[in-house]
Amino acid sequence: MYHVTIEVENSQCKGLEHMFKLGVNDCRLIDVRRLPNGSVRHLVRFPAGELGKASDGRLKILKSSKGSSVLASFQTEGCSVCNTMLSQGAFLISGKHLGGYRMVYEFIAPGYEVFKQIVSTLESLGFKPKILGLTKHEHKEGVLTEKQENVLWLALKMGFFDYPRRISSRELVKMLGIAPSTFSEITRSGIRRLLEKYFESPS
Repeated sequence: MYHVTIEVENSQCKGLEHMFKLGVNDCRLIDVRRLPNGSVRHLVRFPAGELGKASDGRLKILKSSKGSSVLASFQTEGCSVCNTMLSQGAFLISGKHLGGYRMVYEFIAPGYEVFKQIVSTLESLGFKPKILGLTKHEHKEGVLTEKQENVLWLALKMGFFDYPRRISSRELVKMLGIAPSTFSEITRSGIRRLLEKYFESPS
């Protein structure tokens, strides 16, 4: 598996397009996530003073601080960039807005050929992806089994251990193609091995 970071000028971004149509130009798209139902959830932040412009039924206000900023989410069908990644079997971690229509996307590619196909497809669609990072996950012999390591590595990258969580166990098991009970057993036994290694007495 590969952890990939790319920068793309994405004028097709449905999240930014929706906010701009509402008249909220001073906003930041801070996360993009594919949901189990196939739609794409966008998480945006914008100044509290812009809230009056954002009276739209699809916009769910998650947090609002008077005189500060608003955190909101909404769903769309996604754009060519997100759908290209996801159609190739990649796992989209996040999309972060840099300004204008410039976006930085992070995703997990199952293999190098998938990564190359995603870049090639984006280029054929007229995008000019800039590769900011490409890291291959290599299995480390020792504490964890390969299966435990792969599951825990993906869970970590996707934000399962963040607070608040950026992905649920239900979403993760669907990505991994395993049963919830299998996911629970793998993560519990893997974390136990790590803790036992960490707390073992020096010889």
